[in-house]
Amino acid sequence: MRVEYLYRYPVKGLTAEALESAEVETDGCIPWDRAFALAQGDSGFDPAAPRWLQKANFMCHARNAKIAALASFFEPRDGTLTIRAPDGSGVSANALSEAGRARLSAFLTSWLGEDARGVPAFQHVPGHSFCDQREKVVSLINMASLHDFEAKVGARRHRRRFRANVWFSGAAPWAERTWVGQEIQLGGAVLRITKGIVRCPATEVNPETAERDANPVEELRHHYGHTELGIHAKVVEGGRFAIGDALEILGD
Repeated sequence: MRVEYLYRYPVKGLTAEALESAEVETDGCIPWDRAFALAQGDSGFDPAAPRWLQKANFMCHARNAKIAALASFFEPRDGTLTIRAPDGSGVSANALSEAGRARLSAFLTSWLGEDARGVPAFQHVPGHSFCDQREKVVSLINMASLHDFEAKVGARRHRRRFRANVWFSGAAPWAERTWVGQEIQLGGAVLRITKGIVRCPATEVNPETAERDANPVEELRHHYGHTELGIHAKVVEGGRFAIGDALEILGD
């Protein structure tokens, strides 16, 4: 099996950034993955005492399809986050500074419009991940499973709907669903598969049009009797992995 695509998502709900490689630490996630989020004003998120909250407390595709129209890019070297809207508006600010986050908050709140609740705040807490899971994880999807799914529904389902970190080839369709509890060698890192990824209404949003034009949750349920696509994995031994690296089930 082989790694074909590798992504991070610096801002929860915004643009995927393609990577050539990633270095992960034990119990960590891909650096800068879900490192930022716009917390809704009624979320109760406290940066002084950060804790995991469900995705509905933040700007996210499940609730806010319009954010798929935004293009964003994060530069870790200086902390600059740039966001551009299709109407030509945008913002570029230091996401690691309080003043910069205030500017980012104002732009995103304006873009959300009536979807904004209370006074949203753009958040970053070093070491905290705004992942949908309570633990820091890496998400993986078997490309053969996506292709089998597309064949069943008779239509393309763009991989960016599913916002995975790692896409891999070389496995039989849906073989990954049998790997829960097993460890894999991913390049120079070792990960333990913890669970399948149960899909939600976020996947309804077409990343190219920002429209809700499909229902992958119901499609999965109809064709397979479950709503999973992909797997979550916990890093048990840190290391580097890259596009083209091998993925191997350990203990086989």
